[in-house]
Amino acid sequence: MLEQLVLGAVLTLATVLVVAMSWWAMEAALLRLQAWTARPPLGPRLISVLVLVLIWTLCMIAVAVWLWTVAFHRLGVFANVEEAAYFALVSFTTLGFGDILLPLEWRLLGGVAAANGLLLFGLLTAILVETIRGVRLNQRDRK
Repeated sequence: MLEQLVLGAVLTLATVLVVAMSWWAMEAALLRLQAWTARPPLGPRLISVLVLVLIWTLCMIAVAVWLWTVAFHRLGVFANVEEAAYFALVSFTTLGFGDILLPLEWRLLGGVAAANGLLLFGLLTAILVETIRGVRLNQRDRK
């Protein structure tokens, strides 16, 4: 039990660190684009930033799911990478179809993966909202 919780905590921390470090880089790029986003036409520029951040968000979700996939596969929990990736994605999105299950000795890890997904989706949503808010404020202040 303790092994699963520690491993889950390490994987959760790793996913949060990956998001935080990549957001740092993304934020630096967006700061360089501030003057560009404040020039007319404002709408298309806002949409461009939104699309950029949405693509980044999807990449962060993919990286996090792959970290869990690699962990499940290395632990020998699933027979192949496809099953590990499918379970990681279904758990991460808290969908939980139940068609592929963890062995009993690893079942706590599935709950931690779901909690990690919930945490990351919340964090990424907050980042997305804050980014769009920042661009809109920048556009308003430069008028």
